[in-house]
Amino acid sequence: MEFMSYLSCNWGLLLLLVGMAMIMFSDIHLERKMIKRIVMTNIMLFVYSVSYFEENFFGQQSEYSIMRAILTATDYTIIAFILVSIITIMFPMQKFIVYIPALFGAIMCFLSIPTHIVFYFTDDNRFMRGPLGYLPYCVAGIYFIYLLYNVFFKSRAEKEDYLVLIFITLMSVICFILPLTIPEESDRWFTFTIAFSVFLYYVFLLQQFTKRDPLTKLLNRQSYYTDSVKYGKFITAFVIMDMNGLKLLNDSEGHVAGDKGLSALADCFWSSAQLGQRAYRIGGDEYVILCLGATEDDVKALIGRIREKVDKIPYSCSIGYAMRNKGETIDELYNMADKMMYEEKQRYYISIGKEER
Repeated sequence: MEFMSYLSCNWGLLLLLVGMAMIMFSDIHLERKMIKRIVMTNIMLFVYSVSYFEENFFGQQSEYSIMRAILTATDYTIIAFILVSIITIMFPMQKFIVYIPALFGAIMCFLSIPTHIVFYFTDDNRFMRGPLGYLPYCVAGIYFIYLLYNVFFKSRAEKEDYLVLIFITLMSVICFILPLTIPEESDRWFTFTIAFSVFLYYVFLLQQFTKRDPLTKLLNRQSYYTDSVKYGKFITAFVIMDMNGLKLLNDSEGHVAGDKGLSALADCFWSSAQLGQRAYRIGGDEYVILCLGATEDDVKALIGRIREKVDKIPYSCSIGYAMRNKGETIDELYNMADKMMYEEKQRYYISIGKEER
């Protein structure tokens, strides 16, 4: 009966986890490290659902059992590590320091079993908070703030991407705030909501593969064609950039060095672009920024920011731009900007006394 009761409470979660496991097994798009993180998150969600269910069972008993304390410490610990896992899935380049709050919280929660420092139970099995009773929620709060910071300041996302990222973040926040106010039956929706958020982010990642360049993470050529039509009437300027000396770099130091240079320049372009300025890699060393509703002063300021950032790295690029003054097509804007860029590239090679390569 207890097993059937668990199934009735968690059947939606179990179906979602099994479905995701089947998808993960056949996935050929994500890196193995990313797949392992998603699988580990799903395992933790399953373990949490079992642990919470059992803790709830012991909580209904008239007398206290130490198993309830162990399960409660386990619940708090898994919640923190689920948050860490979500962060490492959404933002993979994390250092070990991101685990420290979760590890500290886990140690304190399990120490609480003999010391009552975070929580304890009375003889009649009532839950009580200790001196550090809100520590698990403080740990969760730290991760929420860090997650929001990365969403808004570290992710290479376009405005349409933020809707998904914000939705996932809000679902995570709600999952950890509501138990503070309405803890009853929270296990029925908590694990499913988190699992659904992970699944939604997996779908989001697959979508990113179709629209972004795998090396630089800028929007790709297909996105450029799509957006040229989608934002066509709003495009007022076209900026084109081309790396100087890529062939020489590839020939002398290898293609890995060339890829490093392309990525470094892409970082400069992306970080220089502001709202309404969409950056693309449309060819080997060719980059484009479509400017929506920008004036010529805005474009010159954009180019100034790009040059300032490129001056700080050991690479260089040539830049050209064109303003849409007479209803030119995107192809005409491209040709005008390309001509300006090529003239600058010629001056660059003349200045260093080498032929263009």
